[in-house]
Amino acid sequence: MLLATQVQSQTLLIGTYTNSGKSEGIYSYDFNPLSGTATLKSVAKGVSNPSYLSVTPDKKFLYAVSESGDASTVSAFTLNPASGKVDFINKQSSAGADPCYITANATHVIIANYSSGNIVVYGRNADGSLTEPLQVIQHTGKSVDATRQTSAHAHMVKFTPDKKYLICTDLGEDLTYVYNYNPKGKDKTLTVKTIVKSNPGSGPRHLTFTPNGKFAYVAHEFTGIVTAYTYNNGNFKKIQEIGSVAENHKGRIDAADIHVSPDGKFLYESNRGDANTINVFSIYPTGRLAFVSRVSTMGKGPRNFTIDKTGKFVLVANQNSDEVVIFNRDQTSGALTDSGKRIAVGNPVCLILL
Repeated sequence: MLLATQVQSQTLLIGTYTNSGKSEGIYSYDFNPLSGTATLKSVAKGVSNPSYLSVTPDKKFLYAVSESGDASTVSAFTLNPASGKVDFINKQSSAGADPCYITANATHVIIANYSSGNIVVYGRNADGSLTEPLQVIQHTGKSVDATRQTSAHAHMVKFTPDKKYLICTDLGEDLTYVYNYNPKGKDKTLTVKTIVKSNPGSGPRHLTFTPNGKFAYVAHEFTGIVTAYTYNNGNFKKIQEIGSVAENHKGRIDAADIHVSPDGKFLYESNRGDANTINVFSIYPTGRLAFVSRVSTMGKGPRNFTIDKTGKFVLVANQNSDEVVIFNRDQTSGALTDSGKRIAVGNPVCLILL
C-alpha cells in the first residue's frame, strides 16, 4: 500500500505565454515520480497568456490569469486531474493590468495585478464560476528605483499556513502587506493587519513558508537577497538576510521564485537575468539559512519552479528557452543535478504539481 502511494503519478500543469506563438495555452502532463519523465495529456487552447494558475484545495477547479495589459482577464475551468482535461466555465475582467499571480481557496479567488498595482478578490459560485470582483485594493506607493519603482506593483498573493491572513508582496513599493482574511467579508474580505518593509530598491517578489509554518522567506528581485523571518499569527520578525549570487557576479540578477523542500530542510531560489541559477540553502532549526550550492538552470529565465511531492525532483520553467528542465534532488545534501530530462513547451511560466 505504501509502495502504491509512492509510485502514484502526479499531474503537472503548465501556464504559458501564448502571444509569442510558441505556446497554445495551458498544458497538462503526467509526471512519473520514479523516473522523472513527463507525458503530455492535454492542452487547453483558446485562452490568451495563461501565465499563472491556481487549483482549488479539492482539485476540482483551475483558475488562470490572462496577462494582456488593460484587457487582462481571469478565467475559471473545471479540472479532471486524472485526464488532465480542463474545461472553460467563465471569465471576468482582472479589474487592473497584467495580473501576475493568482491564488484560490474554497470560497475566493484573489489576484495580484502587477502593472496597476492592485489586488482583486472574486467569489466562487458552487459550479466554480467566478463572481464579479467583490473587492479591489489599490496600492499607491513607490520606491527608489527610477525605472521599476515609480508606482506600486503587486507581485504575489499567498495565504499564510494558518489560513487567517493573505500576504501580498509589492515590488514597486518595497513592502509586503499582511491582510486579515475574512471569508464572509464580501467587500471587506481583506483588511490591512500590518506592513513589512524591505530594503529600499530591493523589490520583494515571491515569498514561501516552511512546512511547519514557523518561518518565511522573501526573494527580492533586484538584489537577489533572501530575507528570513519568523512567523506567528500574522506577525513577521526578520532574523537574517543572505545573498544568492556569486561574489563575482556582474549584470542583472532578476530573482524570481522561492520554495522550501517538502521535508523543510532546504530552501531553493531562482535568479534569471545574467545569472540563470537555482541556489540552495540549508535551513537551521532556528530558521536561519546557510548557503549550500548553486547550479545552472540549463536554460534562460527560470521564472518558476516546483519540487515534486516525493522531494526527488525539481522542475524548472525556463521561460526564455522554451523548456522545463528536470533536476534530480539529493534529499540528504539538497544538491541538484541535471537529470537530462526535458519538457519542450513554449514560454513556460507557472508549474503546478498535483
